[in-house]
Amino acid sequence: MKNIVVFTGAGVSAESGLGTFRDSDGLWEKYRIEDVCTHEAWLRNPQLCVDFYNARRRDTLAAQPNAAHYAITKLQEAIPNTRIITQNIDDLHERAGSKDVVHLHGEIVKLRSENDELATVPLQGWEQHYGDRHPDGSLLRPYIVFFGEGVPYFPQACAIASEADILVVVGTSLNVYPAASLLQYAPISSTIYVVDPGMPEFGIYRDRIQHLRKKASEGVPELVDMLIKRYGA
Repeated sequence: MKNIVVFTGAGVSAESGLGTFRDSDGLWEKYRIEDVCTHEAWLRNPQLCVDFYNARRRDTLAAQPNAAHYAITKLQEAIPNTRIITQNIDDLHERAGSKDVVHLHGEIVKLRSENDELATVPLQGWEQHYGDRHPDGSLLRPYIVFFGEGVPYFPQACAIASEADILVVVGTSLNVYPAASLLQYAPISSTIYVVDPGMPEFGIYRDRIQHLRKKASEGVPELVDMLIKRYGA
């Protein structure tokens, strides 16, 4: 059975109505990275960070998975050797039924210890209260990989990508590193599909990529049906 790896970015979440960070009207047009998404910002003005991510969490909980999320779950159910890696911090993959999703940049529905980047706790509802503490005694902060911080699950993601027979890339500009470098870990023999209505920069991978220039909610279900028909049990 084929090993399939699905790597998703902000374009998938955007179709569920969640604001992206890098589009022309994205969140970074309204907020400075230095004010809400660095460890220095957290130390300088933690309440602003808490308020910012409370708003993101409220938006996430109000959003619903879209056709792309459900199609990826369908693929995982039909071909169990399907692994999912995402740059997204929302839980829409999980709410669509996907299992064991690797979140590279954190999870908005969790908080983490200030002392241990992997010591997380779930948050009920959307509101974090600044000053709450982790069982280890440290302050709780949003479970978000801030700019300038390490990406703790990146080695795991690289290991998953290195076993891919098929790599499906959805809704990412391939401009956010280190996540975008996952393509270099895919075996040279693997097939790469990119579902994106734009024209990402494919660079040295151009000859290996089959590009579906469609929105995620349209292109992913079509691609999933093809993959299941071709490789499903």
